[in-house]
Amino acid sequence: MADIIKLLPDHVANQIAAGEVVQRPASVVKELLENAIDAGAETIKLIIKDGGKTLIQVVDDGSGMSETDARLSFERHATSKINRAEDLFKLSTKGFRGEALASIAAIAHVEMQTKPEEAELGTHLKIEGSKIIFQEVQVVPKGTSISVKHLFFNIPARRNFLKSNQVELRHITDEFHRVALAHPQISFHYYVNGSELFGLPKCNLRQRIVHVFGSKTNQKLVPVQEETQVVKISGFINKPEFAKKSRGEQFFFVNDRFIKSPYLHHAVLAAFEGLVKPDCHPGYFLYLQVDPGSIDINIHPTKTEVKFDDEHTLYAILRSTIKHSLGQFNVVPALDFETDQNLATPYSYKDKSATIPKITVDPSFNPFVESGNKEVATKTYQLGAVAGTGRGAANWEGLYVGLKSDMGSEETNFGNLRFESDSITGSIFEGQADTTHSIATTFQLRRKYIVTTIKSGMLVIDQSRAHQRVLYEKFLKNSTVKQAVSQQLLFPLSLSFSKTDVVVLKDIKDTLVAIGFVFDKITEELVQVSGVPLLVPESEVGMVLDQLIADCQLEVGNGSFSQTDILSKTLAKTLAVKTGEVLESASQLALVNDLFACKEPMVSPFNKPIYITITENEIDKKFI
Repeated sequence: MADIIKLLPDHVANQIAAGEVVQRPASVVKELLENAIDAGAETIKLIIKDGGKTLIQVVDDGSGMSETDARLSFERHATSKINRAEDLFKLSTKGFRGEALASIAAIAHVEMQTKPEEAELGTHLKIEGSKIIFQEVQVVPKGTSISVKHLFFNIPARRNFLKSNQVELRHITDEFHRVALAHPQISFHYYVNGSELFGLPKCNLRQRIVHVFGSKTNQKLVPVQEETQVVKISGFINKPEFAKKSRGEQFFFVNDRFIKSPYLHHAVLAAFEGLVKPDCHPGYFLYLQVDPGSIDINIHPTKTEVKFDDEHTLYAILRSTIKHSLGQFNVVPALDFETDQNLATPYSYKDKSATIPKITVDPSFNPFVESGNKEVATKTYQLGAVAGTGRGAANWEGLYVGLKSDMGSEETNFGNLRFESDSITGSIFEGQADTTHSIATTFQLRRKYIVTTIKSGMLVIDQSRAHQRVLYEKFLKNSTVKQAVSQQLLFPLSLSFSKTDVVVLKDIKDTLVAIGFVFDKITEELVQVSGVPLLVPESEVGMVLDQLIADCQLEVGNGSFSQTDILSKTLAKTLAVKTGEVLESASQLALVNDLFACKEPMVSPFNKPIYITITENEIDKKFI
């Protein structure tokens, strides 16, 4: 039998490895930034064009590499971070597997310029698809500059799966934030399509957070600090009143490495329990320092998931630390029974006694006599005089003076009186002409479903999904026809956003205006809103815009229709009636009628069923 197992060529093996390491342009940015940090750089520049599809360039002033090291860095499993297997369990650097540059060079055009500080000349190297085009000696500055162009040029299928430039840029910006927040002692500069988006100087942690997320962030932060034998916790959490519906500002760092940990995230939520709404998420920037030997960071190719030796202890320490910070800085409301109440009295009133409140009444007031016919006389009575005996109680008959004489002048005919009644509106269901019957045919079940009758049986309608469909078609129609009605605010709202959020807001501004928003001005960190759609409450404008920005950053496509569709879905989901809300009978019937007036009443904007039909035959079978 012929041998069928063979070794794969290096360029094929590199492309396979690239599938694990490089999933999108943001993966390249992460690897290159981590290499620059490991090189001891003090200033790092990140340059992006067309969402990273055309160019990703990282320039640093780190240690640089010799000519031999520059060539070896693109070989598989070539690294300076570890020498033996035991080193994997005490890692203090970012990149250690030696796969990043080899994987990137296999699927892109890579150009490197590097020079150590002690060398006079540096190295210029070009690689395309794992093939070295040329390598020569050049005069270059200290440090390393790596340019990655035409990502996935030799794998068209992978390139076609990339999202729009805006979505890919959002992922790159997220990676930049994670690296920049973990290393405030390093200066970062971020350029997008020729313009500088971020210029972050060397500073402390609080200043770095403010520089990234805007000046308004400073008032939201509550410091967290705790040191035990197991872990050292530092960082900041956002005050409960600044919780958002989107999970934007949530960062965990372990030994200066960004991680994702649902278990530790639950510990944070447990500490905020009762302080934030169920559908809102608190922000946090938490830094954990643990023994490198107690964690395994090599369980996932992206190295964003780690495994702790004792997660339960970390959970308890983290939750109690956050609770302590919330209480220490008076964020949590509390009752202090030991406070002397006299201290709360102003000094100017300390010798004064309490006075009995007084009310003013008119004992001769007669509602059946015009005020011009009689002279109004008012008297002041003390509370005790009204309720008790004495002069105030003796004069109660004065309230009825003149009543008999005025009433006796003309006999009142109650037969000519007319009473107001509710107008009867049409219904989509037969047999609901009278108001009494229509109220009886709809009722709310578990504050979640609306049950109503039809000819063949009954309908069970999900109230939240039904309202989403109604609002979605209304917003979509307004944005398409561009005739949305805007509700002008008496006082314009000034809302603060981060620089990246403002960039997204400017991109979707035209669509928001078509829906009904009116913007007075949009600056780098401030947005002034003077008008909102009719269905958007003024108190929820900031939360609605946060959700719109978050959804557009992740889902919006290239076409304007897709952008309009995403915004309409987000507004409908945010403003729709939620499960648990009590609806009056009239509101239930109106929602049912509005639902069946829609073009697609069967499914919600997110393609989920809105109602189910239970026929009379199905009910009869249950009783057999």
